[in-house]
Amino acid sequence: MQHIDVIVVGGGPAGLTAATYLQRFHRRCVLIDAGDSRALRIPESHNCPGFPDGVSGPELVARMHTQAREAGVAFESGSVDSLSRHDDGGFVVSARSRQWRSRAVILATGTRDVLPEVAWAEEAIACGALRLCAVCDAFEASDLRIGVYGPGRAVASHGRFLRSYTNRLVLIPTDHAFDAGDDEAFADGATRVLAPGGELQFDGRRCAYREPDGTVTELDTLYPYLGVEAEHPLVACAGAGAERPGETVVDAHQRTRIPGLYAIGDMVSGLNQISVAVGQAAIAATHLHNALPFVPRAAAASIE
Repeated sequence: MQHIDVIVVGGGPAGLTAATYLQRFHRRCVLIDAGDSRALRIPESHNCPGFPDGVSGPELVARMHTQAREAGVAFESGSVDSLSRHDDGGFVVSARSRQWRSRAVILATGTRDVLPEVAWAEEAIACGALRLCAVCDAFEASDLRIGVYGPGRAVASHGRFLRSYTNRLVLIPTDHAFDAGDDEAFADGATRVLAPGGELQFDGRRCAYREPDGTVTELDTLYPYLGVEAEHPLVACAGAGAERPGETVVDAHQRTRIPGLYAIGDMVSGLNQISVAVGQAAIAATHLHNALPFVPRAAAASIE
């Protein structure tokens, strides 16, 4: 069993940043990555600082992976099966047949969007017909026919946000709970509300919605708001369960209620942004480095 200063679980922008910081602090760090970061689904982002011409999620993750590896981070591929406290106050991390002992753990396992139950969801995401983050990319959809799909209450709140990007908004509630009320965002009558109970369609380029009466409305892009998976198994496994659906509660240093266990990125924040994840990673890694036992640097070997 390897003994490590810090195990980072998750190889998205948050985990890669935390691991890079820790390795540059000369801490022994291993990053365990299942290879399913939410960032890998981004076709192209123009909302990521430092990339004015845009960057795809896979390219960004690859660049950050290279930076971490060049700093000396050790990578392991696989899904962590269990996380438990050790008698000495550290942790035991297991991934299939392998185990590691560590003084601390940073969880950066992200969150998983609940997608429409259709076979073409990933294909539609790849071409921008289906989008997962209006904060990230609604600017690029300005003035297009934007669809908002999900339970009535979610459609109302997210539709209000998107109404500032287009006057061709189409709301598609999956139930009868939608109520615009006297919301000023919908008061001008420009927003269409379609009947629930229909069918989402995709022609390889754009999405459409077929209402129960057969009426088809084509959409330039569609935002589904069906929620996220509410549980983070490793958090619960360690005894620091989420207190809000889909979000792990941490303090100002990204610490959970379990000493030595930190959480960062989308699994913590409702504002699922790369810039937020990277900031949380820097905070967690720096605090953790200062909390670990001090190790003075030995004299470097002389070069003659």
